[in-house]
Amino acid sequence: MTWKSRGELPSRSVISQRWALFLCFGSFCAGMLFTTRIWTIPENNKGLARPTAAETDKLNVVSEGCNSRIMQELEMKRDKDIYGEVYKSHNSIQTLDKTISNLEMELAAARATQESLRSGAPVSDDIRMSESSGKRKYLMVVGINTAFSSRKRRDSVRATWMPQGEKRKKLEEKGIIIRFVIGHSATSGGILDRAIEAEDRKHGDFLRLNHVEGYLELSAKTKTYFATAVNLWDADFYVKVDDDVHVNIATLGETLVRHRSKPRIYIGCMKSGPVLSQKGVRYHEPEYWKFGEAGNKYFRHATGQLYAISNDLATYISINQDVLHKYANEDVSLGSWFIGLDAEHIDDRRLCCGTPPDCEWKAQAGNICVASFDWSCSGICRSAERIKEVHRRCGEGENALWSASF
Repeated sequence: MTWKSRGELPSRSVISQRWALFLCFGSFCAGMLFTTRIWTIPENNKGLARPTAAETDKLNVVSEGCNSRIMQELEMKRDKDIYGEVYKSHNSIQTLDKTISNLEMELAAARATQESLRSGAPVSDDIRMSESSGKRKYLMVVGINTAFSSRKRRDSVRATWMPQGEKRKKLEEKGIIIRFVIGHSATSGGILDRAIEAEDRKHGDFLRLNHVEGYLELSAKTKTYFATAVNLWDADFYVKVDDDVHVNIATLGETLVRHRSKPRIYIGCMKSGPVLSQKGVRYHEPEYWKFGEAGNKYFRHATGQLYAISNDLATYISINQDVLHKYANEDVSLGSWFIGLDAEHIDDRRLCCGTPPDCEWKAQAGNICVASFDWSCSGICRSAERIKEVHRRCGEGENALWSASF
């Protein structure tokens, strides 16, 4: 090999090394550039773009709305479950109250009978019959308030509008009970009581009460009558009438039947008389101060000659008789017992017609009166003598009673 040949070899070797370094560096830079472009996420790529602040807020609102809706549905379901439980509890309480009320009524009846036996007061055949037989349903019980001295009045009622003997039994089959209501004297078993017992043996139309008779005890007598009657007879209505009033029984029954579906009925001729504070006058009210200033009037209540109450109200009196306050006037007392109750007051003027010609004109016009009396006498004046005339001119006729269907 020549020198020239040997000299060229080193020169090629040097150039190759430089180019090699250059190529390596270039490759490295190209690799860095290529790698950076591949892994950089473009900002305008909608598929991979990050949500903006507005979009984030919107997503949060939607999320909160869904959560709120879910919470509302859960709360509604919970409230519905609670209401369902409350409704079931309310029904159970109502059923329990009704059961307790029935038990209290039966207990009151047993106590009334037991007290009568213990006190030695006369016990009517009706009480003995009720102990030995089950109760049946009646339309009404009519209690005629009477006194020891009213024998003539009772006979005049028996001779006019009150059926006697077999007819009275037939009337009971139609669902109507009628009895004269009286207690006993201060000396039980005395001459007055023996006279009533003899009269009852003859007619069998008395309801004897565990009550001491007296004019100032009319409120107590009224309370005892309703408590006793509701425990003896299961009726829709209980009527109180004075023994100097004329009554058309069929018309009374037809009037009460119209209100049969209502639970708490208090029916009569409603009035609101003055509260009398002067001592010594008739109808004086010793507790006048309870009714406000002088000159005030009583609350609305039925006049005492005749009124009727439904079974629920009579039962209320029976259960609560020990705590019901008595005012001087029995019609005011009865009205006060119902003034705070959810009871319907029905003002029916046919229950307080006048004697002829008033009731006669109304009968001729086809509007037969339930009851007739004179306001000036708080009953028919001289009723023992005049009630037959009233019956003849204002009576509904015997056929009306037996053809009526209650």
